[in-house]
Amino acid sequence: MKRNERKNRWLAVFQEGKFISSTRITLDVLWHVALFFIVIGLIAMFFMAGTGFGYFASLVQDIPTEKKEDMRDQVYNYEETSHIYFANNVHMGELRSDLHREEIALDEVSKELKMAIKATEDEYFETHNGIVPKAIMRALYQEFAGTDMQSGGSTLTQQLIKSQILTNEVSFERKAKEILIALRLENFFNKDEIFEAYLNIVPFGRDSSGRNIAGVQAAAQGLFDVDASELNLAQAAFIAGLPQSPSIYTPFDGNGNVKPEESLEDGLERQIIVLNRMRDEGIIDEETYNEAREYDTIGNLTDKNESTISEYPFLTLEIESRAKDIMVEHLAEQDGYTKEDLNNDDSIYEQYEIIAERNLRQNGYDIHTTINKEIFDRFQDVTDEYSYFRPTHTVTRTDPDTGESYQEEVPVEAGAMLRDNKTGAIIAYVGGRDYERSQMDHVFYYHRPNGSTMKPLASYAPAMDMGYLHPGSPLADVKFGDSLINEHGGWGPTNFCSSCERGIESARTALVNSHNLPATRLSYDLANKRGMREDISNYLINQGFSEETFAPNRIATPTPLGGDSVYLKNTTDAYSVFANQGKFIESYMIDKIVDDDGNSIYEHEVEETEVFSPQTAYLTLDILRDVLTEGTATYLRSQLTNQGVDWAGKTGTSDHTQDLLFIGTNPNVTLGTWIGYDTYDYNGDGTVSDYEKQDIMNLDNCSNCSLPPSYRNQGYWAELANAATEVDPDLMAPSENHQNPGGIVSRSYCQLSGDLPSEACEELGLVSTDLFNIEHVPDESDDSVIEGRYVQIGDEYYEAIDETPEDFTEEGFFLRPGFIEEQGWGDIDDLSKLLPDNEVWENLIVPEDETLDDNGAPSSPSGLGIDGNTLSWSDSEQDVIGYHVYMAPTEEDEFELVGSTKDTSFELPRNNSVYVVMAVDYHGHESDFSNEIVYGSIEPPEEEEEEEDDEDNEDSDEEGNSDEQNDGDVDDDNSNDNDNNNDGNSNNNDDSGSNENNDSTQDNSIES
Repeated sequence: MKRNERKNRWLAVFQEGKFISSTRITLDVLWHVALFFIVIGLIAMFFMAGTGFGYFASLVQDIPTEKKEDMRDQVYNYEETSHIYFANNVHMGELRSDLHREEIALDEVSKELKMAIKATEDEYFETHNGIVPKAIMRALYQEFAGTDMQSGGSTLTQQLIKSQILTNEVSFERKAKEILIALRLENFFNKDEIFEAYLNIVPFGRDSSGRNIAGVQAAAQGLFDVDASELNLAQAAFIAGLPQSPSIYTPFDGNGNVKPEESLEDGLERQIIVLNRMRDEGIIDEETYNEAREYDTIGNLTDKNESTISEYPFLTLEIESRAKDIMVEHLAEQDGYTKEDLNNDDSIYEQYEIIAERNLRQNGYDIHTTINKEIFDRFQDVTDEYSYFRPTHTVTRTDPDTGESYQEEVPVEAGAMLRDNKTGAIIAYVGGRDYERSQMDHVFYYHRPNGSTMKPLASYAPAMDMGYLHPGSPLADVKFGDSLINEHGGWGPTNFCSSCERGIESARTALVNSHNLPATRLSYDLANKRGMREDISNYLINQGFSEETFAPNRIATPTPLGGDSVYLKNTTDAYSVFANQGKFIESYMIDKIVDDDGNSIYEHEVEETEVFSPQTAYLTLDILRDVLTEGTATYLRSQLTNQGVDWAGKTGTSDHTQDLLFIGTNPNVTLGTWIGYDTYDYNGDGTVSDYEKQDIMNLDNCSNCSLPPSYRNQGYWAELANAATEVDPDLMAPSENHQNPGGIVSRSYCQLSGDLPSEACEELGLVSTDLFNIEHVPDESDDSVIEGRYVQIGDEYYEAIDETPEDFTEEGFFLRPGFIEEQGWGDIDDLSKLLPDNEVWENLIVPEDETLDDNGAPSSPSGLGIDGNTLSWSDSEQDVIGYHVYMAPTEEDEFELVGSTKDTSFELPRNNSVYVVMAVDYHGHESDFSNEIVYGSIEPPEEEEEEEDDEDNEDSDEEGNSDEQNDGDVDDDNSNDNDNNNDGNSNNNDDSGSNENNDSTQDNSIES
C-alpha cells in the first residue's frame, strides 16, 4: 500500500512538469560552467601552444636554411677518411685506424636485419615524417615528471641527424634543432636513402680484433664473419640490439677477446627484446621466433683476429689527439670562443670536441706532421734491438676477484724524443717498447721525476741569469748541518755516493759531476735566503713546465734533484732553450691541416718566449759540454760515431735508479731519453720491495746487466743519435759549434769566493780561470783569506789575538772570520769538511768564526807521570793552547823554563832534576805550577876540590847516579846525551822543541 502511494506522488510530479523544469535548470547551469572551463582551457591551450611554438622558434632560430645538396654532404659524409702524412708529404695512412667501417648499399643488407632494426629502433619509420609526436610528448612528460623509465622518442631520422649533424648534447635546444632538421631531411630524401645512411653510420661496438666498428657490414663481418646479406634472424636480432648501448652489448673487449659469460648476458637479453618486438608486430611467427631463440649466438661468434691497429700505434694516436685539439680551437674560434673559454667551461669544450672528432673522421682532411719517417723507423728498430733494457722483474700478483695468484713480468720501458731546436718540430720519438704490452706513451703522457736533469733548469741557469752565480762560483759540497736539517723537517740530501763530501768546489765542477749537495744548497739559498722562490717558479713555467706543479708555493729545496712528476717532452723542450740562446720554443707535431679542396685550415706558427739571456744560455751550455768530456756522460760520448759534434747535456737519475735520463743538445737538435718501469709495485700490495737495500736497476735477477744503470740509458741515447746521424748527418752532426752570443769573457778568479784574485789567494795557488757574463764579472778583490797567526785547540782553529802567546801560534793563511756565514755555510757542523782533501788546499786553515771567552787563568795541569824520559800530564780546559815546562836541580832551587809544547807530553832534557808544568790559555793567562815531579834522584851536593877536572867530575857523577836511578834504564851514553841536550835547550830557550811541535801541528792541519 505505501509503495503505491510513493509511486503515485512521483508520477504526479512528472505529470505536472516539475521534474523536467528543475532538470533543465540544473543542466543549463552545468553546461554554462562546463562551457566556461572549456573556453578557459582552450585559451590556456592556445596560450601554451603559442608559448611553446615561440620557445621552439627561439631555440632553432640560428639554424641556417640549408639546401638539399648541403644536407646530403653532411648526412652522407661517411666515406671520406682523413689521411696522415709524414714530413715531406710522405703518406702514412688513415687517421682512425682503430675504427672500421665498410660502406654497403641498402639492397645488400638482409631483410631480417632491416626488419629487426626498424622494429627495435623505429616501428613507425615507414609512416612518420621524421618525428613521432606522441613519442616526443611521452619523452617530455618523462623529463618533467622525473621518471626513471625514459623512452628516447628519437626516430631513425633523428638518430642519423644526431650522429652526423648535431652532437649528443642533452638539452632542449639540441632536441628542437633535431626535430626541425628531421622534418627538413624527410622532405629532401626518401625513406630508403635515409635508412641506407643510417645503416652505414650507426656504431656496433667492437669486433673480434678489438677495433671499434660502424655500419652493418663491418658488424656482420666483425662479429659473425659473414656479409650483411647473409645474416640469419638470430644474428640480425643480436646486431640490431647493439646500437642502443654498443659498449655494453658488444661481445668483444678492447683486445678482441670474448667477454666473460656474465658480461654477455646484457647483449643476449637485448637480442630477446628485439625478437619479441618482431613477433609482437607480426614480422615473424612463433615458430620462427622459437628457432631464433634456440640459436647459439655466442658459440657462432667469429674467432679472435689479431689486432690490425696501425703500424704506428703510438704515433697515430698522438697525431689524432693533437689534431683534435687543434680542430677544437679552430672551430670554437670560428664561433667566437677563445682558448680561455674552452679551458674554463668543460661543456663548451666537450661539444666542440665531439664536432672536431666528427670532422676529422668525415671531412677528408690531410694532416701533415713533422715526423721524419726514416728516422722514426730507425728509432723503433734501435728500441727493438737494444740489449740493455734490464732487469725484467717477475712478480706474483693476486686476482682481486678470484683470489688466485699469477705471475706477471714487469720489463724496463723506454721513451725518447728528438726535436728541432729552432722550430720545435718533433722529428721522431719512441712512445714505448711494445704497444700491445703497454699502451702508455712514455714521452707525452707518462710523468716521472726527471732527476738531476733539473739542476741546470731550476738552480744553475736561473742563478746565473740573476747574477748570483758564474761557472767559477764556489759552492759547498758538504751535507746539511743539524740546524738546516731541522729546518727542513728532518730531510737532508746526500750525494749519489752518500758518504762523499768534497768541500768547496766551483759551480762548473759541481754540475759537471752532478753533485747533489751544492745544487740543493744553491736552491735553498735562492729560494729562502734571497727570496727568489717566485723567480725560480717563473723560470720553470717559462720553460714549459706545468704552472700548477711549479707554482711558487710548491718550489722546494729538493727541486733541483728532480721535478715532481714531469713529462720527458717537457724536459727535452727545456734543454732546447740553451741551444736557442735562451728562448723557449714549444715542440709540435702537426705542421698543417688541409681540407679536401686543398685549403689550409691550420698552419703551425713558431712562438718564442725569452727565458734566459743569451749569455746565460751559452755559459750553461759550456758547462754541460764538460758533462760529456769529463763528467757523468763520458761513456755516452765514447759510444758516438761522430764524437766531434758539439753536444752538451745532462744525466738524470731518480731515487734508487728508478728513472734514468739523458738530455743532449747540439746546435740543431735536442734528444732526450728515459728508461724505467710502468709500475714499481713489485710486492703486489702497493709497496716496492727492498727500496732501501738495493737500487731498482741493480737487482740480483738481472742476467744481462754488464753495464751500470746510467750507462744503459746513455748507450740507448747514443745508439739513437748514431742511427739518426746515418739518416741525416747534416741535421745530427753539424760542423759548427754552439754560437757564442758575445758578452762572454774569460777572467781569473779566487776559488774561495769567486771574486777577483787577491795576493793571498795567488800565493795559496787558489786562482782559476773561467768564462763570465761580462755584465756580471766581479769588480771586487777576494777578501776571504787572511794571513796571520792562529792557534789550534783540539781539532779546531782560532785566529790569534794580541794576548795570545806567540810560541803557541802558527803563521799561515786562514779564512776570514765571518766569511763562512756570508757564504751561507753557517749550518755546517764540521768546518774542516769545507776544504778539499788535496795539496792545493793544504796550506789554508778554516778557523772558527767565534772567539773564545776569557774565563781567567786555567787550572794547573794534573796527573803528571814519567815514562822513560817522557813527561806527560792530563789535558786541561778547552781554551788551553799549550804548556810551559820548568826545571830545577832540587826542590830548593828556582825553576827555569826549559821548553814549550802544544801537546800533553814533553821529552825531559836532563835527569836528576825536578819538573813542573804550567798551562797557557788563548788569552795568554798562565796557570799555577803543577805538582813537582822528580826525574832521576836528587842527592845532596858534595864538597869537591876546585882544581878537579870537569870531565872527571861528570864521570864521577854518572857513576854515582848510575846505580841509583829510579827506572834503571839510562846508560852512560844517554847521560852524556841528556847533558848535551840540556845545554842546548838552555841556550836556545827550547826553540827546537817549539819547532818540532810546530811541524807536528802543521801535519795535523793538513790531515784535517
